[in-house]
Amino acid sequence: MALRRDAQRNLERLTAAAVEVFHERGLDAPLEEIARRAGVSPGTLYNRFAGRDALIDAVMPGLIAARLAAARSEALACADPWDGFVVYVTRMCELQASDPALDDAMSRRFPDAAELTALCDAQLDFVREIIARAHTAGVLRADFAVEDLPLLMWSTSTVVRATAAVAPDTWRRALALLLDGLRPAAARPLPVPPLTEPQLHEAMTSLALRSR
Repeated sequence: MALRRDAQRNLERLTAAAVEVFHERGLDAPLEEIARRAGVSPGTLYNRFAGRDALIDAVMPGLIAARLAAARSEALACADPWDGFVVYVTRMCELQASDPALDDAMSRRFPDAAELTALCDAQLDFVREIIARAHTAGVLRADFAVEDLPLLMWSTSTVVRATAAVAPDTWRRALALLLDGLRPAAARPLPVPPLTEPQLHEAMTSLALRSR
């Protein structure tokens, strides 16, 4: 059923305001501020969206999906599989560093936003081919698993949050150090195996709940 014209306008104002406020303050920004910026009452926001997770799902997946696809295409276009792997990881970290909302999204801080979570899960599938290319070429340590990628993302997120106000490019140095450790020549036996997929999801959910 089509929305009334005024209801459609309110919906458009709310989604535009959500994008604006989330980008400024992150996905935990006050919903009341979003309603105020949209020029509607908080009740109108809650009537249109069941809560924060529904609002996140309404605006964030579309903003992120194209960027993930572009990063994957750029990585696979690299003739050197190591360069492709580095490009993909760097682009993911650039998303985190460029925008508080994207950092929250990539760090899985809101796992109950089902569409956003599904998109982030798909991102792990995107990178499997990139990792496989690097393994086949012998340029990435053989025991690096796709489930290890979030470890890089979590590390970068922490560095971004700690240094954004004083030295906003510090994460690039930290990432370069981490990537050097993934070269086969630097490889030493790892003390524990990678997380299983269920463990990874549980860790992400637990981290998200603690950070909120």
